[in-house]
Amino acid sequence: MSSSPFQIDDPRFLHLIASSARLDELFTGCRWAEGPVWFADTLCLLWSDIPNQRILRWSMDATGGGSVSVFRQPSNFANGQTRDRQGRLVTCEHGGRRVTRTEVDGSITVLAESYQGKRLNSPNDVIVASDGAIWFSDPTYGILSDYEGYQSEPEQPAKGIYRLAPDGQLAQVASDFLQPNGLAFSLDERTLYVADSGASHAPDAPRHIFAFDVRDGRLSGQRVFATIDVGIPDGMRVDVQGNLWSSAGDGVHCIAPDGTRLGKILVPQSVANLTFGGPKRNRLFIAASASLYAIYLAVSGVQTP
Repeated sequence: MSSSPFQIDDPRFLHLIASSARLDELFTGCRWAEGPVWFADTLCLLWSDIPNQRILRWSMDATGGGSVSVFRQPSNFANGQTRDRQGRLVTCEHGGRRVTRTEVDGSITVLAESYQGKRLNSPNDVIVASDGAIWFSDPTYGILSDYEGYQSEPEQPAKGIYRLAPDGQLAQVASDFLQPNGLAFSLDERTLYVADSGASHAPDAPRHIFAFDVRDGRLSGQRVFATIDVGIPDGMRVDVQGNLWSSAGDGVHCIAPDGTRLGKILVPQSVANLTFGGPKRNRLFIAASASLYAIYLAVSGVQTP
């Protein structure tokens, strides 16, 4: 790898990066790092170490460094995580095949675990819309073996995307995927990006990020937004300019709203997920295989609770 962590594919990328920034490894020792979520009110990051059955916490200090502790173990094979509009932790659990919410007192509320009388496959990634609706993907990774969950046969006939309305009604809003994975909204929430990571078990499959039109909690107009050229697309986030930052096999790919890849952040390990954080939300935290990395950028991520 070159001394610079950046690969420039389009001049627009130069305005999004700090050319002198370095990629910092904040922690290593995970079996499969996933699901980073930033807590601005406590200046800490939580992320999942799925096979090790733990959620870890990186707490930031005054210098920008930090210390790591265990937030929850066992974690029920926690994977993707986010915060709801009230700032509570929302988690996808492979072990329970469910989506849960951690209340202020530490208790856990089950938000979704079945659809039309059958268990979900293994909820993977989750986002929350401005109206409070919770959207999550439901591939089969957590039931394929006992490594990231408990091996079992899928009960859902389709690997889909679900929307849990604020009134508690669960609806499957899309299902035409090999393995639906990372999710992200555009700035105006009129577009939903969905990563299909089916090539992880079918090497000849396309490595697409799809885009859907969103209206009244429904999806339409499925189309290919971008293709990842190394590895598979996984977790994604959007910055304040509307660019999509996607996980990939060689790092993080930055994709403009028009679908053009602007550049890459090159990471030594395969990236699974990422999130913006830090006091200015201009630090990208990257969960990659065994490690947690971070890098400062010249653009901030979308504000979340």
